Amino acid sequence: MSRVGVGVIGAGVISTQYLENLTSFPDLDVRFIADLDTERAAAQAQKFGVAASGTVDELLVDDDIEIVVNLTIPAVHVEVALQALEAGKHVWSEKPFALDRESGRVLLDAAHAAGRRVATAPDTFLGAGIQSARRLIEGGRIGAPLTALTLMQNPGPEAWHPNPDFLFQHGAGPLFDIGPYYLTALVQIFGPVSRVTASASTAKPFRIIGSGPRAGERFDVTVPTHVGAMYEFEGGQSAQSIFSFDSKLGRTQFEVAGIDGTLVIPDPNMFEGDLLLHGEGGEIETIPSLGTRTTRGTGVAELAQAIRENRPERASGEQAFHVLDVMVSTIESANERRPIDIASTVEVAPPLPEDWDPRAGVIGR
Repeated sequence: MSRVGVGVIGAGVISTQYLENLTSFPDLDVRFIADLDTERAAAQAQKFGVAASGTVDELLVDDDIEIVVNLTIPAVHVEVALQALEAGKHVWSEKPFALDRESGRVLLDAAHAAGRRVATAPDTFLGAGIQSARRLIEGGRIGAPLTALTLMQNPGPEAWHPNPDFLFQHGAGPLFDIGPYYLTALVQIFGPVSRVTASASTAKPFRIIGSGPRAGERFDVTVPTHVGAMYEFEGGQSAQSIFSFDSKLGRTQFEVAGIDGTLVIPDPNMFEGDLLLHGEGGEIETIPSLGTRTTRGTGVAELAQAIRENRPERASGEQAFHVLDVMVSTIESANERRPIDIASTVEVAPPLPEDWDPRAGVIGR
């Protein structure tokens, strides 16, 4: 089996971390980088030893590119993915999958009709932290898992981000920006969400940029900056979650309580970290996570392997659509002040083996 050809659309800041990984995975052949700013694309291509760069149209006519890695802004994720599907490519897209159910369903249906895949970030759940947590929970270390508590609280990114406007507008806010990491991890551990009851608020109608060339500039806030939710799962479990840009006390927490113990899981926005197991007698055991330490782009390697092995990929479009449905339903619940049933569902694959390593490669073995 030959390596899988990859083209990257979007040469912005996040592309650097992706390209560091994509160019190191033996199953991938990164062939082209495209951007509206072709000089920026050329600079990234030179930096990472990629042979070609240029426009999106030039990338899409390369028949040797099988996977398009879509690193564009959220507002055009679906548009770019549909272009790639029309050109016969599989797609890996940065989060979110889409900004609403309707466009997300159009994208899923287009992929099914084309016989292609639309895998989507986050791929953090493929890392050692979440995979180790799954193996411990499914191995019975806390007994039957019953509940979870997740917290993501901070004052907001406007103090340090030089261009934070988009993080406070449609398609972002703490729920759509950070929520996919937490909700994907919860779905991995508990399975599909069946219902949500939520509340939301916006602390200030505008914020002020705190650093960079635009420091002091004011911008409007158009989305909730604090969301609290109770999620119920098809398997009977529940989770309480807070996503907030309104807390001067910054903290993250992810814990799962079972009949026999509670497991504190590393930040789901990261790929690794130790776990803490709180036992029945009050003892606390530190458990190192086991699994891959590679970062963003790991899911592209897993997607390539799935294509070659003719099996479902783990960071699937179906999972991303379910998480999108949950997030949209969360906002609907807060706006309508009632519980919302989740119509979508997804099948969760078993945990990865401890020794799975995208840098080892499987294609051609």
